[in-house]
Amino acid sequence: MKKKVIWDELPRNALKEASHYIQRNSIHEAEKVKNGIIAATKELSEYPERYPPDKYRKDNDIRFRAFEKFNYRISYFIAEDAIRILRFRHVR
Repeated sequence: MKKKVIWDELPRNALKEASHYIQRNSIHEAEKVKNGIIAATKELSEYPERYPPDKYRKDNDIRFRAFEKFNYRISYFIAEDAIRILRFRHVR
């Protein structure tokens, strides 16, 4: 069963800011990064356990997971009915 992917407001705004920052140098590259990240999060709806548990979480709850793409780290939570994107940050 597919789960709905929901972006919280803070990571959604961070993705927009990152896209605008990249656009200053290359509109094509900004679209590539934005579309690639959105596609990667949509894939979570079919297989949420694809990525390992978030190694930076202290409580080791395996429902919190994270992955990196295009030098950005995306953290998410696997809930009963949805997948929530919690954080979007540059890795440097």
